[in-house]
Amino acid sequence: MSKQVALITGSSRGIGLATAIQLAKAGFNIALNARAVSRELDDAAQAVQAHGVKACKVAFDVRKVSQYDAILDIIETDIGQITTLINNAGVSVLNRGDPLEVTEESYDRCFDVNTKALFFLSQNVVKRWLSSQRDPSLHYSIINVTSANAAAVAVARSEYCASKAASAMISKTFAVRLGTENIPVFDVQPGLIATEMTKVVIKEYQKRAEEGLCLFPRVGRPEELGTVIASLATDRIPYTTGQVISVDGGMLVTRF
Repeated sequence: MSKQVALITGSSRGIGLATAIQLAKAGFNIALNARAVSRELDDAAQAVQAHGVKACKVAFDVRKVSQYDAILDIIETDIGQITTLINNAGVSVLNRGDPLEVTEESYDRCFDVNTKALFFLSQNVVKRWLSSQRDPSLHYSIINVTSANAAAVAVARSEYCASKAASAMISKTFAVRLGTENIPVFDVQPGLIATEMTKVVIKEYQKRAEEGLCLFPRVGRPEELGTVIASLATDRIPYTTGQVISVDGGMLVTRF
């Protein structure tokens, strides 16, 4: 019997790992990704396998587009054809500060990981889908994890915001292209989420959430993102594509 197979970039911890666990519970085989082999990646694989599914560890830098073919071949051989691509890998800025002080290094890093990798990995996976026989019993989808900063400005992280805004448009572009193929594409935009990336500022975020920045007076948890993404990947929100799913506790609701 064919199985759903998800490749989740940046999945050794945080939102990516929480998503992997939720999809493993739903019966998906999971390809876990991190930049390098690590104990963290090993532990993530064990956590996935504890739910009775297969886990494939693929340690590669998502910026290395030339590696995609070989990596996808490994996944297909080990755990089956990918049915679900979750572009979750992301980086923040090298230094928070004035946009007038942003370095080319920080700008390129944000765009290479947050935007270019998302585009070309999606392109590669989609080409495989369209050139092969897809199993009609399975649900194929792309889910991109961008950010509330795709819409809301954070002046001290301008290059990050720009990269996420570009990724949001890529999501729409692929949704339009894949509509006639019945392949949905979603843009999940987290707000204030307690992850390794936000650890240095999470106390400040919690205070601002309590003071009214979010409608729910708290920051979000990775497992909440995982639940939302799993709902999309398992087609529990049918006849929907190209949409922004804001998982932000109501932060971006316009108020006066």
